[in-house]
Amino acid sequence: MPKKTNLIIISVISLTILSIFCGVSRSHPHVFIVNRIKIVFDDKGLAGFNIHWKFDEMFAGMIAGDYDKNQNGFLEKNEIVLIEKEAFSYLANYNYFTFIKIGEKPFKVKFIQNFSAILNNNKLSYKFFVPCHVTATNNFKNITVAVYDPSYYSAIFFAEKNPAALDNSEAFEVRTAIKEDESTSIYYDMINPWALFLNFRIKQ
Repeated sequence: MPKKTNLIIISVISLTILSIFCGVSRSHPHVFIVNRIKIVFDDKGLAGFNIHWKFDEMFAGMIAGDYDKNQNGFLEKNEIVLIEKEAFSYLANYNYFTFIKIGEKPFKVKFIQNFSAILNNNKLSYKFFVPCHVTATNNFKNITVAVYDPSYYSAIFFAEKNPAALDNSEAFEVRTAIKEDESTSIYYDMINPWALFLNFRIKQ
């Protein structure tokens, strides 16, 4: 093969690798979130999920700077309303970073309820409820909840302590596990997001 052809091939490969590397380097996380999930039941079965996010100090400082209008170190009702409108509601376009499967069928998160933002000692948290009604039967229902940013601009991790909890679950047999969801990959297929795997049925 002529040397000129070799050089062209090497150049194309090098540019391809460089473009991929640059794309990856631009996509690394800029926001870091610690995630907790409370699994909420009602009389019929699963009612939904209370989601609790705790943000890194840099993002907390940005939100405080933009929305703590009186700079008193706390978020008041009107400030929280503005945060929801301007800094949170757009996540509806991304399933609120909450990806649920009932069995193997995706469940689209169309809306959330009870949003709140808490600023305390320069630490910022968001809390909100994701309705997801699944009626319990005598057989186990299988639910998967993965919380992640598909663009990986935000890195979301389960809390090391108490990552998941149950609410009003006494009438049901419930099993939970938190592990990598091998059926899902993000960030150039390099990362499997961690997910809550939930199984529940009417208590026998």
